[in-house]
Formats: sequence, structure tokens, C-alpha cells
Amino acid sequence: MNKTDFKYVNYNWDDAKAASLDPAEQLVYRSNLLGSDQRVTNTGGGNTSSKIPEVDPLTGEETEVLWVKGSGGDLRTSKRANFSSLYQDKLIGLQKVYGAEPDRGPKTEAEDRMVGMYSHTTYNLNPRPSSIDTPLHSFIPFKHVDHMHPNAVIAVAASRNAIALNQEIYGDEMVHTPWLRPGFELGLEMQKICQENPQAKGILMGQHGVINWADDGKECYDLTLALIEKAARFIEEKYEAKGGDASAFGGEKYASLDEAKRHEVFAAILPWLRGQVSQQKRFIGTIQDDDTIRRFVNSKDAPRLAELGTSCPDHFLRTKIKPLYVDWDPATGDVNALRGQLAEELAKYRKDYAAYYEACKRPDSPTMRDPNPTVVLIPGLGLIAWGKSKSESRVTAEFYNCAVEVMRGAEAIDEYIALPQQEAFDIEYWALEEAKLQRMPPEKELARQIHIVIGAGSGIGKETAHRLVKDGAHIVAVDLNKEAAEATAAEITDKVGQGIGVAGSGISGCGDAIGLGADITDRATIRAMLDQVALAYGGFDSIEITAGIFVASDVAGRIPDEKWAQTYAINVTGSYLVGDEARQTWEDQGLRGNLVLTTSANAVVAKKGSVAYDTSKAAANHLVRELAIELAPLIRVNGVAPATVVKGSAMFPRDRVIGSLAKYEIPYADDEETESLVNKLAQFYADRTLTKSPISPADQAEAYFLLVSDRLSKTTGQVIAVDGGLVEAFLR
Repeated sequence: MNKTDFKYVNYNWDDAKAASLDPAEQLVYRSNLLGSDQRVTNTGGGNTSSKIPEVDPLTGEETEVLWVKGSGGDLRTSKRANFSSLYQDKLIGLQKVYGAEPDRGPKTEAEDRMVGMYSHTTYNLNPRPSSIDTPLHSFIPFKHVDHMHPNAVIAVAASRNAIALNQEIYGDEMVHTPWLRPGFELGLEMQKICQENPQAKGILMGQHGVINWADDGKECYDLTLALIEKAARFIEEKYEAKGGDASAFGGEKYASLDEAKRHEVFAAILPWLRGQVSQQKRFIGTIQDDDTIRRFVNSKDAPRLAELGTSCPDHFLRTKIKPLYVDWDPATGDVNALRGQLAEELAKYRKDYAAYYEACKRPDSPTMRDPNPTVVLIPGLGLIAWGKSKSESRVTAEFYNCAVEVMRGAEAIDEYIALPQQEAFDIEYWALEEAKLQRMPPEKELARQIHIVIGAGSGIGKETAHRLVKDGAHIVAVDLNKEAAEATAAEITDKVGQGIGVAGSGISGCGDAIGLGADITDRATIRAMLDQVALAYGGFDSIEITAGIFVASDVAGRIPDEKWAQTYAINVTGSYLVGDEARQTWEDQGLRGNLVLTTSANAVVAKKGSVAYDTSKAAANHLVRELAIELAPLIRVNGVAPATVVKGSAMFPRDRVIGSLAKYEIPYADDEETESLVNKLAQFYADRTLTKSPISPADQAEAYFLLVSDRLSKTTGQVIAVDGGLVEAFLR
């Protein structure tokens, strides 16, 4: 096929680019191109390989080395380091070892033990662990092999009459093989297929995908795309002949709510639902409500197809054996009825999952995992996906979208069938999969949590946001200045990344941080912000309020009435309004959380010229204690009382710094650099403390971290001073 012939996949091969790369880098290039198109393979799915002549570091002689995508990783983003390198002759030699195993078979311990043998074939001490798919690539007698998970091809492979459809679409170009778990046995089966079908260019893997080969890297790439294109064209022709979108999945049963109403309902149910699915461990959510997913959830066939579950193992490892479908009539708009149905269906789902585990478990199966769904489907609304992080939930949403496309294709050309439950269980609870989970590094202290930092556009708030994300928190940076909040969020995502997965149309695309605007003196904007957080993450766990204002007295020692009111509105009332609005969401979730307010050392130290600020902070101190009582036992409420933070504080612009230097008769020059002026004032304040060290935003951020972590889990109603040891602030 010519480049211009492709309609359902992207053809991006560049001969000049490929020619500039060595053979291993050409493999990486091919892999990145294939992985960049979700119609070709899903995030983290599929693998590629090349058999490349290399110099043996032990003998100095040329030897053939299999370079193959290793365990984990994603083709779209893979680098050379993500590929295993193994002696091809030693891999072939393992067939004798496997053949000597007694009672070998696709589900025996012998199959799993072979994975441990791959390390004995490693070339040049490459540390990248080998994939379970390694034998598939090694035993196929061609130089280049691609194994992909394209929705169109899986739709054929997951059809009841897959063998006949394969023949109709591909003729002798592709050979169908029934489902077999990836591993050594499947590799041997593919070797046999190649020997018996010399005309074949690929294998349609039952329920799973496609694997194809060539002796040239570009030819292999072209073939991969051509095979997918053929399946996609066949499906779309049949789909349109049956009526296209209008008749998809049996036609529409429910009408969608408009976007504003959908988001209103999502915001109302998501925190509660997050609490329900987070009974064992907390989850982060992603919603999708675009036309494609609503076409499915609103359809007549959605309940039947959802119950069947997914077919491709890559899909259900994320989406579980099946999603939770709630047959709610969106025309009623009754959110309370929806919540009631969700509660009933969640209880039934957990019971069904436990029954699935009991029916399929083996004597050595791992203990049952979390029985809560990771995908929830609601007519009129769309899809909610759950994961341990935002990126994980985005990928879960992506994978169920793939499953929906597979079902659409299979139903268009035939009848969709899912993987048998026992086969699905054996993948989900596979000993090697369990071992991989056990090898995962421990989660960070604030992992699975969403923290709203108010005042995050600058100073202490920005520093606190950066500090919390280091320990795994998802950050909602909030500021009156929305652009400043977005800038803080961008700084965080630049450091930690958006996470894996590609956000498609309708899928919430935020990563580990987002920036939002809100005025904490306006209850309506607080509620709107909290609802946006629910739409982005499913809810929230803790709030850190660092926003504040300082208004100095005028030359006559007076503060205008409106400035007095503004000081209290921001420093006291605003914190109360945030806590009061958040209370509703926290109670809906039913998950423990934290509220941390910012007070000040000035709350207990009387000073001339700052009467509004000092008294407002004294009120904030008592607000901590009052809210601790009001929000107990679910929410711990504490405060941080900084002494004067000059460096990095938005409350100390140049003119205020100069005013303070003049007030304290500290020498300075009018043309002196701002940084020098700030350092002088900071050191002046530091010299009044016991530690003689300037107080920084980072010092305050550490206190916020301690208060929202489990390290002080029994502390509430307290105000922690971070003032360097200011004697005047000692309580008396």
C-alpha cells in the first residue's frame, strides 16, 4: 500500500530519518511510530523486535542478538534502554530445556519457570528484564517482528466466527490461532505456524491481537499498518451498511444530558462514589463524556456487552473482568436515585467479583484483590475510570475505550465474544503478574491523595505545592490570580510529567497538577472550584490555605474601614467559607482528610502598625480550634504560624521591604538591588529569633507536609509555630 492509501492508521515512516540510525535505534524509531497511534496499539501494549548482528564481548566474534521491548514501558515513549538484548542462539537452545520439562503445558509451572531462564541468555549484561512475549519474537524465523493490539484486528479476533472472518479479510496472508496465554508454548506454536505456512505474513491471535514479520524493518512497519488498515476498512464497510452510528450497539435507548447538566451530576456524585470505591485504597478518577463513549453507554446493547467484559488481556488487567453498568434513566435527572442505584450495583458488583474469584481460584492463587470496579458506566453521562493515580485512571479509561471499539467492530461484522472467565482469571492472578506487583516500589507517603493548595500562585503556597508533590500528592493549585495558579501547576507537571496515557477527546487530560482560580471571600467561586476538582480527580483529601493579606497602617496609624473588612474577609472568613463548603464534599466521600490554615506569629505578638493583620491572625488561631471540633472526627484541622517570611513572599514587594528597612533604621541605598534589600530585612528578623536563621517558604512547606501526613495523625486543633524561635511568641 502507498502512504496515501492509509485511512485508519497514521503512516509516518521517514526514510532519511531511518537511514541515519543504527539498527537498534531503527527498532526504537519503528516502535515509537507504532506506539504513537492508539489505533495501532494501546498505552504500554504490544512489543517489537529486531534480530541484529552484534560483536560478542566475550569472543569478539559476530553473533545474532534479539533486541525486543522489555518488560514494562510503552512503545510510544520507549528508548534504547527499554529494550532487552538476548543471544538468539541461546534463546533457541532453551527449547531443549523446555522440552525436557515433565508434563509441560501452557499453564504449568514449567511455563513460568522459563521466564527465569531468559536472564541466562542476556547479551552484554543488559539490565532490562525480558518480556513474557520474548519467545514469540525469538522463535518466528524472521529478522523483524511486530506484535500489536489494534482495536480493528482484535475486533476480528474477538468475533464468534473469527476463523472464517480472518480468511475473508486476509486469505492466506494471516493464520488464525486460538487464544493461548503469551509465553513459551505460544512461541513454539508460532514457530510451527511459520514452518507449515510459508506464505503467511502474520498470525491473528485469538482474543488478543496480531503478530507479523519481515526481513526488513520498514517492510515490517508497512505490513503492520496494512494488516490493521484491511481489518478497519472491512469493519467500517459493514458498520455503515448496518446503519452506522445511528444503529450502533442496537441503537439508542437513552438520551444524553447536555454538557452543563452532565458536569453538574458528575460533580454531585463523584466524591461520594470515590469514597465508595476507595474502601481499601484511595483512587483517583477520570471522567469521559464525549460523543463516542455516550453512544455506547446510552445504547440498548450496553448492558449485555458490559456484562460480557473485555477480551484482550491488556485491557482487563486495568479494567477488571467487567465494568459496572448502572441502568439509570437520565431523563429523570434524579441524582439521589442515581446514588441509590450506584450503591445497590456496587454491592452486587463486589459480590459478583468475589464469586468470580471463588469459582476460578487455584490452590496457589494470590489472595483476592480489591473487588471494587475500576470502570463505571452511566447512561446520559459517560464513563468514570479509577486508578491509583491520575495517569493510571486515564489509561484505564483509554483501555475501556479500546474495549468499546473492539465490541463495536465485532458486533458490526459478527458477534462479540469475551475471553472465558477462567482464562481471564489465570491472567489476572498469574503468579508472574503477582510477582511484578510485589516488585513495585512502595508508594509515596501522599500517593493516591488530592491536595488543594489555596494561595499556590506564589510564596508559601507555591512552595507547599512543590513540597507535597514530592511525596506523591496530586496538586490543585488555587489562587485569586488564576494564571499564577496555572503557572505553578505547569512547573509541577514539567518536573513530574503528565503521566502515562494519551488523553483523548472527552477524557480529562490533567496530570499530577492543575491550576484553578477562586476568590475565598466568595462562597460561589469556592463551590465552583471544588466542583472542578471533583471533575478533574473525583474528589479531594486535604486543603492547605496559604492565602492571606497584610495591610499596614497609614502614616497616622489608621487603617481604612474597607481595608479592615478586607483583611478579615481574607484572613478569617475566607478560611471558614472554604472549610464549610469542603465539609459537604468530605462528608460525601467519607474519607479522612486535613485542613491546614495559615495564621502567624503575630497572632500572639502585639505590634504597632499591623492591628488588622495581627487581630485577624489571632482570630484565625481560634478558628483552627473551632473547625477542629466542627469537622471531627473525619477531618483534622491544624494551623501553621510563620514568623515574618521575607524571601519568596508575595506579601513583601520592594516598596514594603524599603518601608520596613526605614522603620527599623536599617541602612540601605535607594538604587540597591531588591535581593540585597530582602536579604538585609530577612536577616534583621532572623537576628530577633533564637536560631538566628531567616525563615523561608520551604520551612513553612515542611510544616504543612507534616500536618497532612500520617506522621502527626493524632494531632488536631493545634497551631505549629515556624518562627525560628521568636521569644515574644512563646505562649503565656
